[in-house]
Amino acid sequence: MSVQRLPGVVLTDHVLEVPLDHDEPGGERIEVYGREVVAAGRERAELPWLVYLQGGPGCPAPRPLGRESWLSRVLDDYRVLLLDQRGTGRSTPANRQTLPLRGGPGEQAAYLAHFRADAIVRDAETFRRRLAGDDTPWSVLGQSFGGFCTVTYLSQAPEGLREAYVTGGLPGTDASAADVYRAAYPRVARKNAAHYARFPEDVPAVRRIAAHLRAHEVRLPGGGLLTAEAFQALGLMLGSGNGSPTLHHLINEAWVTGPAGPELADAFLHAVQGHLSHATTPLFALLHETIYGQRSVDPGPTGWAAQRVRDGLETDAAFDVDTALAGDGPLYFTGEMMYPWLFDTDPALRPLKETAQALAERTDWPDLYDTERLAANEVPAAAAVYFDDMYVDTTHSLRTAERIRGLRTWVTNEWEHDGLRVSDGAVLDRLIRTVRGEL
Repeated sequence: MSVQRLPGVVLTDHVLEVPLDHDEPGGERIEVYGREVVAAGRERAELPWLVYLQGGPGCPAPRPLGRESWLSRVLDDYRVLLLDQRGTGRSTPANRQTLPLRGGPGEQAAYLAHFRADAIVRDAETFRRRLAGDDTPWSVLGQSFGGFCTVTYLSQAPEGLREAYVTGGLPGTDASAADVYRAAYPRVARKNAAHYARFPEDVPAVRRIAAHLRAHEVRLPGGGLLTAEAFQALGLMLGSGNGSPTLHHLINEAWVTGPAGPELADAFLHAVQGHLSHATTPLFALLHETIYGQRSVDPGPTGWAAQRVRDGLETDAAFDVDTALAGDGPLYFTGEMMYPWLFDTDPALRPLKETAQALAERTDWPDLYDTERLAANEVPAAAAVYFDDMYVDTTHSLRTAERIRGLRTWVTNEWEHDGLRVSDGAVLDRLIRTVRGEL
């Protein structure tokens, strides 16, 4: 067991073997990693545990550099486990290098079918029993997709929870993948409109870049292909608090003039690669639409729902590159959407294209939420719902909140989706005080 000391915190590594399929405990096993974090000087204190479930899917837990961000608040009261959800970080990895060990695309897709919220919750329960004890519940904090997992936790194993906090992550428990994206595109359009209202000079600047990408093959430093559609995917930034100005600065530093005339700058292409590459988070792309699959809602395949909904859009042609460039209006960026072409343009995903297709075609996904158990919930719970959150639909979230007995919601436009990370603990403090009855 490795222990490290950083400013204000003590970190301890924990690795457990868990079944790949919890319904077959005698079958194949994988490793899941968790990092214990406790305030320096309190290592031996009797503190309740809190497990943190990261957003994603397919993203590892944050790597603390000290007592910082929301950890500064939570360590006042808890001993924290930062869980690297299966397949991510220091847990048994799942990526283009390791997945071929499973066999072909069908076998890889069957393996990844065990990497959704239901399995993550059962991994967390394994850690709880090991660290806190069989009869000792712990608290959970779920950010974004981690909030989806938290609602699954309340559905499947509420006896393991002392209290639950959710930030920007109340899912639509009865929404299909297509429903999610039908609701998402208008929100993304509003974020685009707000960005261009703030930075009107970006309208011609974006059009110029997109036109160049339509006329030329442009490669990123790592070999990825920067198409106009891939450029649009930078809109993922627009859902965070400082995303719009960050995107603005990137756009306005796109060009340099060389011997042959204007060209896209190396610095611009390097920065774009940092935003677009899935080398560190391949499961984010592979599993993204699977998190909405539930047989009771839609027994069919998710079927590249973001692309299907986009193809059927009639309300906003600004998302279509050629239509936008044929006029004189803005070209809209896209948001948290995964498209089939992504597995052609990103070298980290290209070898997994057929696996992604197999997952998109998979049917009859097990349900993730138990409406009856949620309606009878007895776990104290509070959720921050960010008004017009670009990533998680507010209407879906509030409908779910009404279905979870005792859940208290705080709807705010003071923060965007990254409020937990950037609020210096203010968002989490409000939820903690809400659960304690102080608000």
